[in-house]
Amino acid sequence: MKIDFDKIDAVIFDMDGSLVDSMWMWRAIDQKFLEDRGIEYSTQVQKDLEGLSFTEAVGYFQTKFNLDESFDSIADSINGMAKDIYEYGVTYKPGAREFLEFIKEKGIKTGIATSNSKELVEACDKNLGLSEYIDEIHTTDEVARSKPYPDIYIYIAELLDVDPMRCVVFEDILPGISAGLDARMTVVAVEDEYSMEIKDKKKRMAHGYITDYRELL
Repeated sequence: MKIDFDKIDAVIFDMDGSLVDSMWMWRAIDQKFLEDRGIEYSTQVQKDLEGLSFTEAVGYFQTKFNLDESFDSIADSINGMAKDIYEYGVTYKPGAREFLEFIKEKGIKTGIATSNSKELVEACDKNLGLSEYIDEIHTTDEVARSKPYPDIYIYIAELLDVDPMRCVVFEDILPGISAGLDARMTVVAVEDEYSMEIKDKKKRMAHGYITDYRELL
């Protein structure tokens, strides 16, 4: 895929599976969380959670499985399992750091629009130095509606003071691709092992598809 970066004012990334290679951990965390409570995990859980904000995901577990635990207790449990992995175990997607350095040199504004929790975003930042490259980092808990609605992308474009039609979005799952498209942005789908079964659908929905960010350099 070719992008004319002279016509781009901002690049906005989804975090998990798009900018950071971290989707591998979430299936294991969700499975352990449920099994610790005597509940059998199914792949439907992962599908149900796609695009949900962290707050919505906690609420999903609480109501779907009728858990006799407080919202805060569930959130703390999930954050606790994931925090160390974000601080020490996740890496950038292939070519992502080089791409970030490239767009920083060109003076293009940047943002992260994630459905993850603020605590885990901070842990990831500590590990990978996201804030060295990213101007605005925000979660879908900060807007009225989570993905697939475009609220988070529109919000970040407003903060960056850019026209959404001059923004490029990088996403790995269908709800995120829909959100970027509805925000009237150019959407590039990113290959990820944990969404390979929908690869063809991602290619059809998005404006482009990459397996490595160096393809854009």
